Amino acid sequence: MTSLTDDKKLPSSSRAAGRSGYWPLQNAKARFSELVRKARNEGPQHVTVHGRDEVVVIAAEEYRRLCGDLTGAVLIAAVQASPYREIEIEPTRSPLPVRDFTL
Repeated sequence: MTSLTDDKKLPSSSRAAGRSGYWPLQNAKARFSELVRKARNEGPQHVTVHGRDEVVVIAAEEYRRLCGDLTGAVLIAAVQASPYREIEIEPTRSPLPVRDFTL
């Protein structure tokens, strides 16, 4: 019978699960509070399934930094900075067909 503790018999992706910042799914579920704390204090934490990276847990501040400010302020600033700001854009409107009906 082969032993899973012998690193030579494990694929390289499974050996990565033993590194700091890598969590096999069952360990991540059992020690979720620790995983969250480490993501906040030490950086991204990788959760693996069958030795392959599946998800990465990151701190909320890091997520907001990566996603940027989604308030629309960037779009408003871009429109205000446009040299074509004074151009009036009027949509064309065509009459809609009206159906006959009886009361």
